[in-house]
Amino acid sequence: MATTASRAEGTSGARLASKALNLPPVSFFVVSAVFHYLGPALAVLLFAHVAALGVMWLRIAGAAVVFAVWRRPWRLAGRLDRRQRTTLLSLGIVLAGMNAMFYLAIARLPLATVGATEFLGTVVLAAFGARSRRNAMALVVTIAGVAALTVIQVAAQPLGFVFAFGNCAGFMLYVVLGHRVANTTVPDTTVPDTTVPDKPAANATATKRIAGIDQLGAAMLIGAVVATPAGFSAALPAFTHPAWLAWGVGVGVCSSVIPYVADQLAMARLPRATFALMLALLPAFATITGAVVLGQIPTIRELAGIGLVIVGVAVHRADADVTGTRKGPRKGPRKGPRKGPSDGPT
Repeated sequence: MATTASRAEGTSGARLASKALNLPPVSFFVVSAVFHYLGPALAVLLFAHVAALGVMWLRIAGAAVVFAVWRRPWRLAGRLDRRQRTTLLSLGIVLAGMNAMFYLAIARLPLATVGATEFLGTVVLAAFGARSRRNAMALVVTIAGVAALTVIQVAAQPLGFVFAFGNCAGFMLYVVLGHRVANTTVPDTTVPDTTVPDKPAANATATKRIAGIDQLGAAMLIGAVVATPAGFSAALPAFTHPAWLAWGVGVGVCSSVIPYVADQLAMARLPRATFALMLALLPAFATITGAVVLGQIPTIRELAGIGLVIVGVAVHRADADVTGTRKGPRKGPRKGPRKGPSDGPT
């Protein structure tokens, strides 16, 4: 009876997971966008008890623990080549630096301002793929929206903008490295060897995709180690207050686990140019979240910027010739569904 019930529960869970993975790619982006700034908004509230770098460390370390228990990412060590391990190391370093810059920025500037500044770097990525007049117009409108959202107050908070633009550069690197991770493949040794004399092996070029979420977990562990010298001592007060510690871990789950996993699911299914331009919505989500959670009410100028950003994304169209990730036409029909990074360990 118990075995039958367990099997039924497992089948139901598998069906639910399958349905979730078949959702439109845009849905994963929406989930990412919501939590991308919900976590930081909760972090701003925690700044009253723990310093910004301490909250940053709690975020990364908490997320790393979740990934370690869930995915056991250290199993990848023997399956990746040197270049792939270098990419993971780079992503881990970028995650640590980007989060440090971001938290130091939102400690000094409104969440919407930092969110808008964060997006500016992704315009460069989108520009590489936007080769049509329609997408060029979308970029112009989107840039205008970001400009309207970004209230330049360098004289009042110069250091805050230094951190904000540092985070902007890190976020751009995260998008580039995240796409590499989402599309990492290794030789598939499970394909039967059908080699015949005097002919090359049929499985010589067979590959399979490495789960991007597993690689993300490995990068998060690396990021936690890299961030420890800068943030651990600042996080110590949280260890004497269980509520603050749980708060910090919750910030990590909301900020790093949920949105980054959703990012991997989206990036594996969307061309780089499409994903980069859709990130234009992030300043709008930052403004709304800042208003609802932190009471940072947007001005008329910021509301106008949100409207322009939404229009820019609506005008954008992901044509086959502006994917930014394919060169030349596809040869032959696609055989089977495209395997994403969340399809489980391979």
